[in-house]
Amino acid sequence: MSGRTLIRGGLVITASDEIHADVLIEDGRVAALAASGTPAAEAWTAERTIDAGGKYVIPGGVDAHTHMELPFGGTSASDTFETGTRAAAWGGTTTIVDFAVQSVGHALREGLDAWHAKAEGNCAIDYGFHMIVSDVNQDTLKEMDLLVQEGVTSFKQFMAYPGVFYSDDGQILRAMQRSAENGGLIMMHAENGIAIDVLVEQALARGETDPRYHGEVRKALLEAEATHRAIKLAQVAGAPLYVVHVSAMEAVAELARARDEGLNVFGETCPQYLFLSTDNLAEPDFEGSKYVCSTPLRPKEHQAKLWQGLRTNDLQVVSTDHCPFCFVGQKELGRGDFSKIPNGLPGVENRMDLLHQAVVDGHISRRRWIEIACATPARMFGMYPKKGTIAPGADADIVIYDPHAEQVMSAETHHMNVDYSAYEGKRTTGRVETVLSRGELVITEREYTGHAGHGTYTPRSTCQYLN
Repeated sequence: MSGRTLIRGGLVITASDEIHADVLIEDGRVAALAASGTPAAEAWTAERTIDAGGKYVIPGGVDAHTHMELPFGGTSASDTFETGTRAAAWGGTTTIVDFAVQSVGHALREGLDAWHAKAEGNCAIDYGFHMIVSDVNQDTLKEMDLLVQEGVTSFKQFMAYPGVFYSDDGQILRAMQRSAENGGLIMMHAENGIAIDVLVEQALARGETDPRYHGEVRKALLEAEATHRAIKLAQVAGAPLYVVHVSAMEAVAELARARDEGLNVFGETCPQYLFLSTDNLAEPDFEGSKYVCSTPLRPKEHQAKLWQGLRTNDLQVVSTDHCPFCFVGQKELGRGDFSKIPNGLPGVENRMDLLHQAVVDGHISRRRWIEIACATPARMFGMYPKKGTIAPGADADIVIYDPHAEQVMSAETHHMNVDYSAYEGKRTTGRVETVLSRGELVITEREYTGHAGHGTYTPRSTCQYLN
């Protein structure tokens, strides 16, 4: 570990404070902060000094929902752990939590080991794992206890994708009951997959095969119904619940109602639901396939309710659900049948910038930006204050952010391993300049200076909102 690093003269922004301060880093951690220009700060010396004058100094982003190398629909997500974590760093994210997958008929441990093998030695930034539970049985339930003890403290279940990841209500209830006992957190993909499959079959029979029908069959009411059902099952089990990629205003209303009742129910949304819509799904010449993800993009009027949910804390986290598939050769698998389009969008590199644009646009405050992108995901998944803040003792995962630089998002310039950008041509204000991960420079003044293998696996404690 190189010696001391000093970041001088920036505006340090955390979820709770904004202060013009210098930050001293030692042995990969934040050693101290002091107001800029004070005798304490002026007395500090370091081998390396970074001038952050006129810039923001923010915690590295925590993206708690990514899918690197995920097998799906006969293909695999196009970003590897190496390319995906490098792109994350370019976008100011210094920790991801990816999803290890249990295959039906196999042990959780087998899936977890497979994901460790994919990631180990390949990541530019730190990473953790959630566990996708596809097969609930007595052995699985026992394994959940063991995984919580070793730092895999969250488990994802699907009410969608029958025949692939789907769990029925009985399996969901059993897993929730187990998590109520072992301190784990159930993450739910809340869509009524059984009903959706009927609507898919009927649409295809009518000759409705274009990408836009993906959004039309995955109805907002079926997201709301599944969200409601997941909440009630969690209530019966006495378990907390985290609903992933909330896209519909009706689902937000279900979450808000549950939280008003005092339930430990949490909600995440993603940039694609805040900035994109069914207009994108309807783009001609099969271009709409680039925007196929589940839950699907919604009509624009849903966006205002999602922003409102983020302001009122009925939604607490913005993650990406980064799951990229190239347009050529992957999205094209669904030409003539929208149900065969691989579900997923690229976004791990864009999240921090898009949310800063939301600050510029007046949707959220600067501190709320850091709260929903850094601090809350770190707390939600048991990594705070090691991750998600700038404070003495925290990992020195720090981003020097230029709030005035302008950029145009494009596949020509992004670093994700995918042949299109979901935000092609979008102009944004604000850009990552320098990124440190545990005190090591990963991006240095807009140059990649990191390397595969720097990132280490991060075991997690249980959800810190339940302690």
